[in-house]
Amino acid sequence: MTEPILLDIPSQIVTGRLLLRAPNRTDDGSIVNQAIRDSFDELKAWLPFAQKLPKVVETEINLRKAHINFLKRESFRFLIFHRETDDFIGTVSLQGIDWSIPKGEIGYWINTRFSGNGYMTEAVKAVTDFGLNQLKFKRIEIRCESTNLKSRAIPEKLGYQLEGILRNEDLSADGSRLTDTCYYSIIS
Repeated sequence: MTEPILLDIPSQIVTGRLLLRAPNRTDDGSIVNQAIRDSFDELKAWLPFAQKLPKVVETEINLRKAHINFLKRESFRFLIFHRETDDFIGTVSLQGIDWSIPKGEIGYWINTRFSGNGYMTEAVKAVTDFGLNQLKFKRIEIRCESTNLKSRAIPEKLGYQLEGILRNEDLSADGSRLTDTCYYSIIS
């Protein structure tokens, strides 16, 4: 196995409708923060990071740390933009990487105003292909709460297999109750 830091990783991936790029511009924090604000009610239901509205500077710090992790080959977060309009659509990440297998997990969230158009499915497919074909991952997982039907639809459309549902495996995003977690995977 090549030392991961030596891997030549593209800072962007282009699909039919989308541009996925690493968070590396000074205005990324304000763009992403506005999408979090626009989508807060939906994100709050599923994501622990969205339990309170972040300040722009907090989002900028988070993105700069994500860029450092990208450079260190510890995780790969991509910001998703529409190729024609340059609208910010959401994020998709390849995270939880274990280079000894090699494997990782995909996480994602979408700006609510763009949901229902297949953009996230397109982005997750691109990152899945990147992980399996370029990084030569042997396994990619997607985990989501069992009641998050929109999130579950994505791995199901892309041919991931549901390996199981772990009951009372995690806390809800707000920490108020136990939830069941669906484990999906695709292998090469």
